[in-house]
Amino acid sequence: MSDFNKDDYLKDLPDVDSLNGEGASGQAGGSHEQNASASAGGQSAGAGSAADQPHEQASDTAKAGSAASSDAKSAAAEDGKKQAAQPAQDDAQRASAGAADNGKDGDADHDKDGSLTPLGQAKKEAAEYLEALQRERAEFINYRNRMNKEREQSRQYGIVDVLTSLLPALDDIDRIREHGQMDDSFKAVATKIDKTFAKFGVEKFGEKGEDFDPTKHEAVLQKPDPEAKKETVDTVVEAGYRIGDRVVRAARVVVSMPQN
Repeated sequence: MSDFNKDDYLKDLPDVDSLNGEGASGQAGGSHEQNASASAGGQSAGAGSAADQPHEQASDTAKAGSAASSDAKSAAAEDGKKQAAQPAQDDAQRASAGAADNGKDGDADHDKDGSLTPLGQAKKEAAEYLEALQRERAEFINYRNRMNKEREQSRQYGIVDVLTSLLPALDDIDRIREHGQMDDSFKAVATKIDKTFAKFGVEKFGEKGEDFDPTKHEAVLQKPDPEAKKETVDTVVEAGYRIGDRVVRAARVVVSMPQN
């Protein structure tokens, strides 16, 4: 080992000012290193806590989702119960409102002493007028129907009068037509007369061979017939005429009768 030389040691020592500057810089460096290490430690700790946070947040989110789902189900059930009970509540409210309105109307129609108010009197008169109007309307409808029926009957009476007056002429036309003594011009006139009566609802009936009916046939002669099995029209003397169900004149006929 070499000997210690004090002068050489003191000569190599730095000045006080330089030592103060280096000390400050060292302190500054130390503080920077400490701050860096502290920040690094904080970052690592923050990173660790950040790494743990997703798991905690996921668990919290799952818990919140399950709670929200249960709350939504309970809320939906409550809404369904409210909706099911709502129509009955609405009906009850409407009934109570109608009863209240009726009570109010009844109270508004009468005074405290029980007499009718002007509003109640007006309602009473309106109801009486409505009843009278309905009664008048029913009477008018009955009158109209009765007049239509009488008018139709009067029309038929007029047709019957004209037909009855022309029956002899119509019988002569039938006889001429039966014997074939009618020319073309006369046939045309007879056809027009038949069409005119048919237009007014006049129906001509009575033909040979049809069954005898006392409601529309008048037997002027009866003759036995060995081949007849029932009463039948053998000859039409005068044709019958009717308007609807009303027989103006029964057909006058000769009836074939069974021998027994």
